[in-house]
Amino acid sequence: MNDIALQTKICAETSKSGYQIYCNSPPAAAGTGGGPDGGSLAGGGEAFGDRSLSQGLSVVVGLALCVTMLGLGCAVELGQLGQQLRRPVGLLLALLGQFVAMPLLAFLLALIFALDEVAAVAVLLCGCCPGGNLSNLMSVLVDGDMNLSIIMTASSTLLALFLMPLCLWIYSRHWIDTALVRLLPLGAVSLTLGSTLLPIGLGVLIRYRHPRAADLMVKISLWSLLVTLVILFILTGTMLGPDLLAHIPASVYAIAVLMPLAGYALGYGLATLFKMPPHCRRTVSLETGCQNVQLCTAILKLTFPPELIGSMYMFPLLYALFQSAEAGLFVLAYKMYGRDSYKQDTLGEEEDTDISYKKLKEEEVADTSYGTVTAEGHGSVPAETTQTAL
Repeated sequence: MNDIALQTKICAETSKSGYQIYCNSPPAAAGTGGGPDGGSLAGGGEAFGDRSLSQGLSVVVGLALCVTMLGLGCAVELGQLGQQLRRPVGLLLALLGQFVAMPLLAFLLALIFALDEVAAVAVLLCGCCPGGNLSNLMSVLVDGDMNLSIIMTASSTLLALFLMPLCLWIYSRHWIDTALVRLLPLGAVSLTLGSTLLPIGLGVLIRYRHPRAADLMVKISLWSLLVTLVILFILTGTMLGPDLLAHIPASVYAIAVLMPLAGYALGYGLATLFKMPPHCRRTVSLETGCQNVQLCTAILKLTFPPELIGSMYMFPLLYALFQSAEAGLFVLAYKMYGRDSYKQDTLGEEEDTDISYKKLKEEEVADTSYGTVTAEGHGSVPAETTQTAL
Protein backbone atom coordinates (compact mmCIF):
# COMPACT_ATOMS: atom_id res chain seq x y z
CA MET A 1 0.00 0.00 0.00
CA ASN A 2 1.47 3.38 -1.02
CA ASP A 3 1.71 6.44 1.23
CA ILE A 4 -1.30 8.24 -0.29
CA ALA A 5 -3.57 5.20 0.04
CA LEU A 6 -2.45 4.64 3.62
CA GLN A 7 -3.06 8.27 4.53
CA THR A 8 -6.48 8.28 2.83
CA LYS A 9 -7.53 5.11 4.62
CA ILE A 10 -6.46 6.45 8.00
CA CYS A 11 -8.24 9.74 7.34
CA ALA A 12 -11.43 7.86 6.49
CA GLU A 13 -11.28 5.67 9.59
CA THR A 14 -10.29 8.41 12.04
CA SER A 15 -12.56 11.25 11.01
CA LYS A 16 -14.05 11.30 14.51
CA SER A 17 -10.90 10.52 16.47
CA GLY A 18 -9.60 14.07 16.85
CA TYR A 19 -6.07 13.36 15.57
CA GLN A 20 -5.63 16.36 13.34
CA ILE A 21 -2.36 15.21 11.82
CA TYR A 22 -3.94 12.38 9.87
CA CYS A 23 -5.88 14.73 7.60
CA ASN A 24 -3.21 17.43 7.40
CA SER A 25 -5.17 19.88 9.55
CA PRO A 26 -3.49 22.51 11.70
CA PRO A 27 -1.54 21.13 14.65
CA ALA A 28 -3.08 20.69 18.04
CA ALA A 29 -2.62 23.43 20.57
CA ALA A 30 0.53 23.29 22.65
CA GLY A 31 0.10 21.23 25.75
CA THR A 32 -2.68 19.04 24.42
CA GLY A 33 -0.32 16.68 22.57
CA GLY A 34 -2.81 16.23 19.73
CA GLY A 35 -4.73 13.32 21.26
CA PRO A 36 -7.59 12.86 23.68
CA ASP A 37 -5.33 12.00 26.61
CA GLY A 38 -2.52 14.42 25.89
CA GLY A 39 -0.04 11.61 25.40
CA SER A 40 0.42 11.86 21.65
CA LEU A 41 3.44 12.58 19.53
CA ALA A 42 1.33 13.32 16.52
CA GLY A 43 1.61 17.10 16.48
CA GLY A 44 3.81 18.84 13.96
CA GLY A 45 3.28 16.36 11.16
CA GLU A 46 2.57 19.05 8.60
CA ALA A 47 6.13 20.30 9.02
CA PHE A 48 7.37 17.07 7.50
CA GLY A 49 5.47 17.96 4.34
CA ASP A 50 8.49 20.02 3.19
CA ARG A 51 9.60 17.55 0.53
CA SER A 52 13.20 18.72 0.16
CA LEU A 53 13.95 18.64 3.89
CA SER A 54 12.09 15.37 4.31
CA GLN A 55 14.05 13.73 1.50
CA GLY A 56 17.30 15.08 2.92
CA LEU A 57 16.39 13.62 6.30
CA SER A 58 15.63 10.25 4.71
CA VAL A 59 19.04 10.23 3.02
CA VAL A 60 20.82 11.03 6.28
CA VAL A 61 18.88 8.33 8.13
CA GLY A 62 19.58 5.74 5.44
CA LEU A 63 23.31 6.52 5.31
CA ALA A 64 23.58 6.45 9.10
CA LEU A 65 21.94 3.02 9.22
CA CYS A 66 24.28 1.66 6.53
CA VAL A 67 27.40 2.95 8.30
CA THR A 68 26.19 1.52 11.61
CA MET A 69 25.49 -1.93 10.16
CA LEU A 70 28.76 -1.91 8.22
CA GLY A 71 30.66 -1.11 11.43
CA LEU A 72 28.81 -3.89 13.22
CA GLY A 73 29.81 -6.39 10.53
CA CYS A 74 33.44 -5.23 10.72
CA ALA A 75 33.47 -5.98 14.45
CA VAL A 76 32.42 -9.61 13.98
CA GLU A 77 35.00 -12.38 13.58
CA LEU A 78 33.98 -15.71 12.12
CA GLY A 79 35.95 -17.59 14.77
CA GLN A 80 33.91 -15.92 17.52
CA LEU A 81 30.69 -16.87 15.77
CA GLY A 82 31.79 -20.50 15.69
CA GLN A 83 32.57 -20.48 19.42
CA GLN A 84 29.17 -18.96 20.20
CA LEU A 85 27.38 -21.61 18.16
CA ARG A 86 29.06 -24.27 20.29
CA ARG A 87 28.22 -22.46 23.55
CA PRO A 88 25.48 -19.92 22.68
CA VAL A 89 25.32 -17.98 25.95
CA GLY A 90 25.59 -14.62 24.16
CA LEU A 91 22.85 -15.62 21.73
CA LEU A 92 20.53 -16.63 24.58
CA LEU A 93 21.19 -13.42 26.51
CA ALA A 94 20.53 -11.33 23.39
CA LEU A 95 17.25 -13.19 22.86
CA LEU A 96 16.05 -12.71 26.44
CA GLY A 97 17.28 -9.14 26.84
CA GLN A 98 16.29 -7.59 23.52
CA PHE A 99 13.15 -9.52 22.59
CA VAL A 100 11.64 -10.48 25.93
CA ALA A 101 12.65 -7.91 28.55
CA MET A 102 12.80 -4.68 26.49
CA PRO A 103 9.56 -5.11 24.44
CA LEU A 104 7.68 -6.01 27.61
CA LEU A 105 9.18 -2.99 29.37
CA ALA A 106 8.15 -0.68 26.51
CA PHE A 107 4.61 -2.10 26.52
CA LEU A 108 4.22 -1.65 30.30
CA LEU A 109 5.52 1.93 30.20
CA ALA A 110 3.11 2.78 27.36
CA LEU A 111 0.22 1.42 29.46
CA ILE A 112 1.33 3.09 32.70
CA PHE A 113 1.62 6.50 31.04
CA ALA A 114 -1.61 5.96 29.02
CA LEU A 115 -0.08 6.75 25.63
CA ASP A 116 -2.23 6.88 22.53
CA GLU A 117 -1.48 4.68 19.54
CA VAL A 118 0.89 7.14 17.82
CA ALA A 119 3.18 7.52 20.82
CA ALA A 120 2.80 3.84 21.71
CA VAL A 121 3.99 2.73 18.27
CA ALA A 122 7.11 4.90 18.61
CA VAL A 123 7.88 3.52 22.07
CA LEU A 124 7.21 -0.10 21.04
CA LEU A 125 9.39 0.23 17.94
CA CYS A 126 12.27 1.46 20.07
CA GLY A 127 11.72 -1.29 22.66
CA CYS A 128 11.64 -4.03 20.00
CA CYS A 129 14.85 -2.89 18.27
CA PRO A 130 18.08 -4.90 18.61
CA GLY A 131 21.11 -3.69 20.54
CA GLY A 132 23.12 -0.73 19.26
CA ASN A 133 26.86 -0.23 18.75
CA LEU A 134 27.01 2.35 21.55
CA SER A 135 27.12 -0.59 23.97
CA ASN A 136 30.34 -1.86 22.38
CA LEU A 137 32.12 1.41 23.16
CA MET A 138 30.71 1.58 26.68
CA SER A 139 31.73 -2.03 27.37
CA VAL A 140 35.34 -1.10 26.69
CA LEU A 141 35.12 1.84 29.09
CA VAL A 142 33.84 -0.36 31.96
CA ASP A 143 36.38 -3.16 31.33
CA GLY A 144 33.63 -5.46 30.07
CA ASP A 145 33.80 -8.54 27.87
CA MET A 146 34.19 -7.07 24.39
CA ASN A 147 33.69 -10.38 22.60
CA LEU A 148 30.43 -10.96 24.47
CA SER A 149 29.29 -7.42 23.65
CA ILE A 150 29.91 -7.80 19.92
CA ILE A 151 28.31 -11.24 19.77
CA MET A 152 25.19 -10.01 21.60
CA THR A 153 24.86 -7.00 19.28
CA ALA A 154 25.30 -9.08 16.14
CA SER A 155 23.00 -11.86 17.38
CA SER A 156 20.19 -9.49 18.33
CA THR A 157 20.47 -7.75 14.94
CA LEU A 158 20.05 -11.04 13.07
CA LEU A 159 17.26 -12.23 15.38
CA ALA A 160 15.46 -8.93 14.80
CA LEU A 161 14.68 -9.98 11.21
CA PHE A 162 12.03 -12.34 12.58
CA LEU A 163 11.43 -11.36 16.20
CA MET A 164 11.08 -7.59 15.88
CA PRO A 165 7.96 -7.70 13.62
CA LEU A 166 6.56 -10.49 15.81
CA CYS A 167 7.05 -8.53 19.06
CA LEU A 168 5.66 -5.40 17.46
CA TRP A 169 2.56 -7.27 16.29
CA ILE A 170 2.01 -8.94 19.69
CA TYR A 171 2.36 -5.84 21.86
CA SER A 172 0.44 -3.50 19.55
CA ARG A 173 -2.73 -5.61 19.97
CA HIS A 174 -3.79 -3.39 22.88
CA TRP A 175 -4.32 -0.56 20.38
CA ILE A 176 -5.83 -2.79 17.67
CA ASP A 177 -9.04 -0.73 17.60
CA THR A 178 -7.11 2.25 16.20
CA ALA A 179 -6.53 2.76 12.48
CA LEU A 180 -2.77 3.31 12.77
CA VAL A 181 -2.21 -0.08 14.41
CA ARG A 182 -4.59 -1.93 12.09
CA LEU A 183 -2.61 -0.57 9.13
CA LEU A 184 0.82 -0.95 10.76
CA PRO A 185 3.31 -1.56 7.88
CA LEU A 186 4.95 -4.73 9.28
CA GLY A 187 5.99 -5.76 5.77
CA ALA A 188 7.89 -2.51 5.29
CA VAL A 189 9.48 -2.96 8.72
CA SER A 190 10.69 -6.43 7.71
CA LEU A 191 12.00 -5.07 4.41
CA THR A 192 13.99 -2.37 6.20
CA LEU A 193 15.45 -4.98 8.56
CA GLY A 194 16.33 -7.24 5.63
CA SER A 195 18.17 -4.40 3.90
CA THR A 196 20.65 -4.29 6.80
CA LEU A 197 22.00 -7.75 5.89
CA LEU A 198 24.00 -6.39 2.95
CA PRO A 199 26.19 -3.92 4.92
CA ILE A 200 26.59 -6.44 7.75
CA GLY A 201 27.77 -9.13 5.32
CA LEU A 202 30.10 -6.64 3.62
CA GLY A 203 31.56 -5.73 7.02
CA VAL A 204 32.22 -9.39 7.87
CA LEU A 205 34.00 -9.79 4.51
CA ILE A 206 36.14 -6.71 5.18
CA ARG A 207 37.08 -8.12 8.60
CA TYR A 208 38.08 -11.42 7.01
CA ARG A 209 40.14 -9.91 4.18
CA HIS A 210 41.39 -6.60 5.58
CA PRO A 211 41.48 -6.59 9.43
CA ARG A 212 43.14 -3.16 9.68
CA ALA A 213 40.54 -1.53 7.46
CA ALA A 214 37.84 -3.23 9.56
CA ASP A 215 39.28 -1.75 12.77
CA LEU A 216 39.19 1.71 11.19
CA MET A 217 35.61 1.19 10.02
CA VAL A 218 34.52 0.23 13.54
CA LYS A 219 35.93 3.50 14.90
CA ILE A 220 34.25 5.50 12.13
CA SER A 221 30.87 3.86 12.85
CA LEU A 222 31.14 4.70 16.56
CA TRP A 223 31.92 8.36 15.86
CA SER A 224 29.20 8.50 13.21
CA LEU A 225 26.66 7.73 15.97
CA LEU A 226 27.36 11.07 17.66
CA VAL A 227 27.56 13.01 14.40
CA THR A 228 24.31 11.47 13.13
CA LEU A 229 22.41 12.37 16.29
CA VAL A 230 23.56 16.00 16.05
CA ILE A 231 22.57 16.24 12.37
CA LEU A 232 19.17 14.64 12.98
CA PHE A 233 18.42 16.99 15.86
CA ILE A 234 19.34 20.00 13.70
CA LEU A 235 17.30 18.87 10.67
CA THR A 236 14.30 17.88 12.77
CA GLY A 237 14.45 21.15 14.69
CA THR A 238 14.56 23.04 11.39
CA MET A 239 11.51 21.18 10.09
CA LEU A 240 9.40 21.48 13.23
CA GLY A 241 10.56 24.96 14.15
CA PRO A 242 10.36 26.59 17.59
CA ASP A 243 7.32 24.51 18.57
CA LEU A 244 9.35 21.29 18.57
CA LEU A 245 9.30 20.79 22.35
CA ALA A 246 5.63 21.81 22.59
CA HIS A 247 4.61 18.79 20.51
CA ILE A 248 6.18 16.29 22.92
CA PRO A 249 4.27 15.71 26.18
CA ALA A 250 5.97 15.20 29.53
CA SER A 251 4.97 11.52 29.63
CA VAL A 252 7.13 10.80 26.58
CA TYR A 253 10.11 12.53 28.17
CA ALA A 254 9.56 10.42 31.29
CA ILE A 255 9.56 7.19 29.25
CA ALA A 256 12.71 8.27 27.39
CA VAL A 257 14.44 8.69 30.77
CA LEU A 258 13.10 5.57 32.52
CA MET A 259 13.28 3.05 29.68
CA PRO A 260 17.09 2.87 29.20
CA LEU A 261 17.64 3.04 32.96
CA ALA A 262 15.29 0.11 33.55
CA GLY A 263 16.92 -1.73 30.63
CA TYR A 264 20.35 -1.45 32.26
CA ALA A 265 18.93 -2.80 35.52
CA LEU A 266 17.13 -5.68 33.78
CA GLY A 267 20.28 -6.64 31.90
CA TYR A 268 22.38 -6.70 35.07
CA GLY A 269 19.76 -8.80 36.83
CA LEU A 270 19.61 -11.21 33.88
CA ALA A 271 23.40 -11.68 33.92
CA THR A 272 23.32 -12.19 37.70
CA LEU A 273 20.67 -14.87 37.21
CA PHE A 274 23.07 -16.66 34.84
CA LYS A 275 25.80 -16.38 37.53
CA MET A 276 28.14 -14.49 35.23
CA PRO A 277 31.28 -12.71 36.52
CA PRO A 278 31.09 -8.95 37.27
CA HIS A 279 32.69 -7.76 34.03
CA CYS A 280 30.17 -9.83 32.01
CA ARG A 281 27.29 -8.44 34.10
CA ARG A 282 28.32 -4.91 33.19
CA THR A 283 28.48 -5.92 29.53
CA VAL A 284 25.03 -7.54 29.46
CA SER A 285 23.59 -4.54 31.33
CA LEU A 286 24.82 -2.10 28.68
CA GLU A 287 23.81 -4.39 25.82
CA THR A 288 20.25 -4.64 27.11
CA GLY A 289 19.68 -0.93 27.73
CA CYS A 290 21.37 0.43 24.59
CA GLN A 291 19.00 0.18 21.61
CA ASN A 292 19.80 0.62 17.93
CA VAL A 293 18.23 4.06 17.60
CA GLN A 294 19.50 4.45 14.04
CA LEU A 295 17.41 1.46 13.01
CA CYS A 296 14.37 2.72 14.91
CA THR A 297 14.71 6.17 13.33
CA ALA A 298 15.08 4.64 9.86
CA ILE A 299 11.95 2.51 10.28
CA LEU A 300 9.88 5.48 11.48
CA LYS A 301 11.15 7.72 8.70
CA LEU A 302 11.20 5.26 5.79
CA THR A 303 8.11 3.12 6.44
CA PHE A 304 5.57 5.74 7.62
CA PRO A 305 4.32 8.58 5.39
CA PRO A 306 5.81 11.97 6.42
CA GLU A 307 2.34 13.41 7.01
CA LEU A 308 1.61 10.72 9.60
CA ILE A 309 4.92 10.59 11.34
CA GLY A 310 4.60 13.87 13.24
CA SER A 311 6.99 14.38 16.10
CA MET A 312 6.80 10.70 17.10
CA TYR A 313 9.95 10.63 14.95
CA MET A 314 11.66 12.40 17.87
CA PHE A 315 11.29 9.58 20.40
CA PRO A 316 14.30 7.46 19.29
CA LEU A 317 16.40 10.63 19.28
CA LEU A 318 15.32 11.41 22.84
CA TYR A 319 16.00 7.80 23.81
CA ALA A 320 19.49 8.04 22.28
CA LEU A 321 20.16 11.21 24.25
CA PHE A 322 19.16 9.74 27.59
CA GLN A 323 20.65 6.28 27.01
CA SER A 324 24.00 7.93 26.25
CA ALA A 325 23.79 10.20 29.29
CA GLU A 326 22.85 7.35 31.64
CA ALA A 327 25.52 5.05 30.19
CA GLY A 328 28.01 7.88 30.72
CA LEU A 329 27.00 8.06 34.38
CA PHE A 330 27.38 4.28 34.58
CA VAL A 331 30.94 4.58 33.23
CA LEU A 332 31.74 7.48 35.56
CA ALA A 333 30.53 5.57 38.62
CA TYR A 334 32.60 2.56 37.61
CA LYS A 335 35.74 4.66 37.11
CA MET A 336 35.30 6.23 40.53
CA TYR A 337 34.22 3.25 42.64
CA GLY A 338 34.53 -0.03 40.74
CA ARG A 339 37.90 0.18 38.98
CA ASP A 340 39.99 -0.62 42.10
CA SER A 341 38.14 -3.85 42.81
CA TYR A 342 38.53 -4.88 39.16
CA LYS A 343 42.30 -4.27 39.37
CA GLN A 344 42.55 -6.27 42.61
CA ASP A 345 40.69 -9.19 41.06
CA THR A 346 42.94 -9.07 38.00
CA LEU A 347 46.07 -8.82 40.17
CA GLY A 348 44.93 -11.78 42.26
CA GLU A 349 44.45 -13.86 39.14
CA GLU A 350 47.95 -12.91 37.92
CA GLU A 351 49.52 -13.80 41.30
CA ASP A 352 47.79 -17.17 41.28
CA THR A 353 49.11 -17.78 37.80
CA ASP A 354 52.65 -16.80 38.85
CA ILE A 355 52.57 -19.10 41.87
CA SER A 356 51.32 -22.01 39.79
CA TYR A 357 53.99 -21.30 37.21
CA LYS A 358 56.75 -21.27 39.86
CA LYS A 359 55.56 -24.57 41.31
CA LEU A 360 55.46 -26.06 37.85
CA LYS A 361 59.04 -24.95 37.16
CA GLU A 362 60.24 -26.39 40.47
CA GLU A 363 58.63 -29.72 39.62
CA GLU A 364 60.24 -29.65 36.20
CA VAL A 365 63.68 -28.99 37.75
CA ALA A 366 63.22 -31.87 40.21
CA ASP A 367 62.16 -34.24 37.47
CA THR A 368 65.04 -33.35 35.12
CA SER A 369 67.81 -33.80 37.72
CA TYR A 370 68.51 -37.33 36.52
CA GLY A 371 71.41 -39.12 38.26
CA THR A 372 71.69 -36.61 41.10
CA VAL A 373 71.59 -37.87 44.67
CA THR A 374 71.61 -35.68 47.76
CA ALA A 375 72.47 -37.29 51.09
CA GLU A 376 72.12 -35.61 54.45
CA GLY A 377 73.00 -37.15 57.75
CA HIS A 378 72.80 -36.02 61.35
CA GLY A 379 75.52 -33.47 61.92
CA SER A 380 77.00 -34.03 58.53
CA VAL A 381 77.58 -31.70 55.64
CA PRO A 382 75.39 -32.39 52.62
CA ALA A 383 77.24 -34.35 50.02
CA GLU A 384 76.39 -34.77 46.38
CA THR A 385 77.46 -37.60 44.17
CA THR A 386 76.98 -37.49 40.49
CA GLN A 387 76.55 -40.49 38.27
CA THR A 388 79.33 -40.73 35.73
CA ALA A 389 79.14 -42.21 32.30
CA LEU A 390 80.47 -45.71 32.00
